[in-house]
Amino acid sequence: MEKESTEDLDRDRQYCELCGKMENLLKCGRCRNSFYCSKEHQKQHWKKHKLICKEPDKPQVSKQNPEPEQSPVGDGKERHGKPKLKNRTEPEDIAPPVGERMKGFITNAEGQDSSDNKQDGSKSNGQTRSSPQKLAMEYIVPCMTKHGICVVDNFLGGDIGLGILEDVKALHKTGKFTDGQLVSQKSDSTKDIRGDKIAWIEGREPGCEKIRFLMSRMDDLVRHCNGKLGNYTINGRTKAMVACYPGRGTGYVRHVDNPNGDGRCVTCIYYLNKDWDAKEHGGLLRIFPEGKAQFADIEPKFDRLLFFWSDRRNPHEVQPAHTTRYAITVWYFDADERARAKEKYLTGAGEKAVKVELNKPSDAS
Repeated sequence: MEKESTEDLDRDRQYCELCGKMENLLKCGRCRNSFYCSKEHQKQHWKKHKLICKEPDKPQVSKQNPEPEQSPVGDGKERHGKPKLKNRTEPEDIAPPVGERMKGFITNAEGQDSSDNKQDGSKSNGQTRSSPQKLAMEYIVPCMTKHGICVVDNFLGGDIGLGILEDVKALHKTGKFTDGQLVSQKSDSTKDIRGDKIAWIEGREPGCEKIRFLMSRMDDLVRHCNGKLGNYTINGRTKAMVACYPGRGTGYVRHVDNPNGDGRCVTCIYYLNKDWDAKEHGGLLRIFPEGKAQFADIEPKFDRLLFFWSDRRNPHEVQPAHTTRYAITVWYFDADERARAKEKYLTGAGEKAVKVELNKPSDAS
């Protein structure tokens, strides 16, 4: 495969068009504008990509004499114009951008810098001392507007957090977790991209009452933020993705949650890891905000809630975890983008997720 000069690459804007992965990319040999992590993902994405894939500076073929439709992966026959993948090579492909760790978005609801806040889980934050509306309007909305990332520490308090952790551990012990997948597609390279085990939870399953309560509290916050988070109108969400990184250096390479406009606008993650020490245990979530030379390191501390934009503004990675690491993720949908995604891709990413109307009273209050 032909090597591509690093001088022509803008690494912060290149993603696998199917799964969002940003490492070891291959370039479409015809249009030279689209990237994929493997030939398999190029093939899966071809139905959409063929509509825009054409050689640079090549005049369009007349309608009277069109070229036959081409498959992105060869079948042993010579075909004119068949796109081939080309290696994207970069000497420091996984090195973080030059710059210091971002600060300012980890201030908790009480106004303390949570980087100095001990996570003993013994007290709860603004979710109980402050109303969800106050926490949303005075902290989350301004923080997301300024940084695109927001951390709320001591979200539910130690007792509730431990109850949620017990639910998650019970799921894990009963074999409910399966290998994490990418964009609802199985891939031979998945384990090289992400090493987590996951379970999708609606909240009504037996033994998941505490997880359901967490989801209702997330919904409360988002409902009070709605209409003030960018230009989004949030009208639903996915099921909760309960994830376990089982240690042994498992992680998730640099990627984007929603690189292709599938409707997800806000990623919301709740962490469940008692006495977590990033120096010893690893497992940091490192976010690379678009257009900034700084990165943001988020420790997966117990009872910590994290929000960030789901699109290409926030490429991120889970660094290798050396002990068991638990997290629960929910993605919230923008109404307009989700409607467009459903119209274009009837089997797009997240299509199996359950939509929850945020204007309905929660059953887990």
